[in-house]
Amino acid sequence: MDEENKILLQNEFDGIYTLTLNRPRAHNALSYDLLLEISNALNTIKKNKRIKVLIIDANGPSFCSGHDLKEINSKNDKESYEKLFSLCSSVMLSIIKLDIPVIASVHSTATAAGCQLVATCDLAIASDKARFATPGVNIGLFCSTPMVALSRNISKKHSMEMLLTGDLIDALTAKEYGLINRVVPFRDLNDTVLEIAKKILKKSSKTIATGKKAFYEQLELGVSEAYKFTSEIMTNNMTEYNAQEGVDAFLQKRSPVWKD
Repeated sequence: MDEENKILLQNEFDGIYTLTLNRPRAHNALSYDLLLEISNALNTIKKNKRIKVLIIDANGPSFCSGHDLKEINSKNDKESYEKLFSLCSSVMLSIIKLDIPVIASVHSTATAAGCQLVATCDLAIASDKARFATPGVNIGLFCSTPMVALSRNISKKHSMEMLLTGDLIDALTAKEYGLINRVVPFRDLNDTVLEIAKKILKKSSKTIATGKKAFYEQLELGVSEAYKFTSEIMTNNMTEYNAQEGVDAFLQKRSPVWKD
């Protein structure tokens, strides 16, 4: 199949893997088939120890418009809906559980489950042309699953405003809310994302895997339990080679040599 007909493009180069949503005419709507391809790709990436960073970007006028409403409207049974939304939730959880950092490169509009995808990624860099919304309320379908990721990134008041109004917010507002990390000129987006990815490549991948897993686990705990849990993580981390090598390298003013 040529690239034009593929709904998900995949590329690996120098430790960086890129998944590109490629349904431009459908504004990269997350059809069941596209979600399944993303899920399969994530399972493959998880097993590939050469990959240190994952970038998710998109082709076409939109980053991602959310679920495919034409597909949803063609179904009329609870089983099909459960299958679709369960797969989408599974994809989001797989991104969180992936050992490597995942960066969303958002060139344009991300709405509903597309906004959920942005919120789920560990980092999100957006162009100044990007817009974000959870507009399900406008069509009688409240963005309940996107709400999970959204409310874990931004405040309750901001989350509820987006969910209740369905209004688009611009990239600067999304940064102010905490939904994205940076806003850059459209022409600089790819270079900025690659710069961040290459910076991460220089770190110990074992250390990053430990830290990412601990980050999401401690979020589910109370403060006392979180400190107890992360103290144990720090203790175990410090006994490993890479931490000892990193400290020695810092004190000796040299670059560390990781064992990953």
